[in-house]
Amino acid sequence: MDEVADGERWLFAPLGANVCYSPQADLVGGVAITAIGVDAVRHAHRLHGHLAIAALPLILGAHQLDEAVVWFWQQGHVPRSIGELALWVYLLIAFVLLPLFVPLAIVALEPTRRRRWSMAPFVAIGTGVAVVLFSAMVRGPVGVSARPYHLAYSLHVDGGFYLVSLYVVAVCGALLLSGYRHVVIFGLVNLVAVAVIATLTVDGFASVWCGWAAVTSGAIALHMRLANPRHATPSVLT
Repeated sequence: MDEVADGERWLFAPLGANVCYSPQADLVGGVAITAIGVDAVRHAHRLHGHLAIAALPLILGAHQLDEAVVWFWQQGHVPRSIGELALWVYLLIAFVLLPLFVPLAIVALEPTRRRRWSMAPFVAIGTGVAVVLFSAMVRGPVGVSARPYHLAYSLHVDGGFYLVSLYVVAVCGALLLSGYRHVVIFGLVNLVAVAVIATLTVDGFASVWCGWAAVTSGAIALHMRLANPRHATPSVLT
């Protein structure tokens, strides 16, 4: 794998991006994460503004199931047209939807206008990252190749290292400013995970991110069950 910082071939697995060992692992993980998402959504009615964050595991589950189709294409089990469609769906979720959706979902669950406005810069950063990446996707080329135990996605984009950094800022920054302790703790843990994953080889990167999608969903489901339905508790960063 070329280094991310080279600004050309960018292999990037952001929050919730599901890089896994095999199509079978993606299928099992996708079903499990989707089930967790269903549980999270079931509890969203008691928490005002929490529907978007509760739906995130459903998006992650669909993302992993979609990658199973990409796997099957690379193995010659599905037609090229279906495989290429699955590839685009995967990249659109990872590169366009998530940097927008995550900060907006955090803004939606916050009860105070002041805290919501404090998160506006992260929404703006996420929007900018999504626009740049979508433009790069449209210009192309985009690609994927099967490697031992993982899929390698490629996208030609300038300043890949800086875009990765801004992506993390957009997603984790909003988490860290939340008024809910569970969300803040998850944001802190995610920062540590990003730092660790950035030092790993491709094989380690694949295994960690596959499990990390499940951890993401589990943390959200836990928050939906335990969060105070009336107000946010003070953030550890405020």
